[in-house]
Amino acid sequence: MPSTIPPIIVKEFLHILRDRRSLAITFIAPLVQLILLGYAATTDVRNVPLAVHDQDRSPQSRQLVEIFRTSGQFAIDAHVGSEQGLARLMDTGQVRAGLIIPPDYAGDLAGGRQAQVEFVLDGSDPSVASSALSSARLIGQALASGVQRQALARRGAAALDAPVEVRTRVWYNPDMSSEVFMIPGLIGLVLQFQATLLTSSAIVRERERSTIEQLIVTPIRPFELILGKILPYAVVELVVVAEVLLVGTLWFGVAIKGSLALLLAIAGLFLISTLAIGLLISTISKTQYEAFQLSFLTLLPSVFVSGFIYPIAAMPPALQLVSRIIPLTHFLVVVRGIIIKGVGLSALLPQVIALAVFGVALIVLASTRFRKRLD
Repeated sequence: MPSTIPPIIVKEFLHILRDRRSLAITFIAPLVQLILLGYAATTDVRNVPLAVHDQDRSPQSRQLVEIFRTSGQFAIDAHVGSEQGLARLMDTGQVRAGLIIPPDYAGDLAGGRQAQVEFVLDGSDPSVASSALSSARLIGQALASGVQRQALARRGAAALDAPVEVRTRVWYNPDMSSEVFMIPGLIGLVLQFQATLLTSSAIVRERERSTIEQLIVTPIRPFELILGKILPYAVVELVVVAEVLLVGTLWFGVAIKGSLALLLAIAGLFLISTLAIGLLISTISKTQYEAFQLSFLTLLPSVFVSGFIYPIAAMPPALQLVSRIIPLTHFLVVVRGIIIKGVGLSALLPQVIALAVFGVALIVLASTRFRKRLD
């Protein structure tokens, strides 16, 4: 390490330690973000408000309503006397689904005829609607199988085995809990958000406080200045990494199945990239407010194009290309692979190489941009 870099590192550490309020926010904000988003960012749909229009009012119809209630996917919020009443509740958003049971439901079951019920959905939110529709279909299939078995038993016939049986197994996340998928992704998102904002005002702050001239007259080269400013924040953010991993494990119960040391090492590469993005923004911006705005401009694509929420394979080819130049895209593969699947370095080598290339390229770009500012 060149002898000019340690003084810059010491200077940045002193600045971090003296600003105790910002230091406290640095460690508290990621926890608040992780906890809030950990509960809010979920793809599990439960307790969908359901209104029931039971025209049969028989033990069989009440049993059907109870099956919907005990499934955990629906909450019986209202009983209505007409389809118009159901429409009013759905128009006002009080319920998201409706179950209409015809007056001859029990009679059809008793006579061995096909009993039809109507399930109405509010499709304004497709994610909720698709999940509720799948749940309703599964409930209907299970109920139909049960009725057939009972009918065969009354006739003294044995239930026939299905000609084909598909036995399913779910690896890595047997309960298919969205928390197991979302929490590792949130760790990467929170780290990028925090790291970019931390360094995006580093050089702008020097300019606003009129201390940039002191750096200009020193023999420090732009590359050394950028590196000296990144390393202290990288150390701070590695502590934040350990903090959010601890919360993700203890609070949300998402166990780390792979190597913690490997995860921390690759997280260091990711942090260098995101910190360098912040410094690049700082060399472009003239004020801290402008740096703050540009930081959010870079963070929004990371949320929607990186695979954090939406699968990259479902995106248009142009957006898939954009996702490849976002460091968070590669880190999400790493953090989910190590935490959820327990994979090793060999499986993550392409992502590690990409993060290393991003880190070097962004540091060089920030250094070049800062040199232009000095001219």
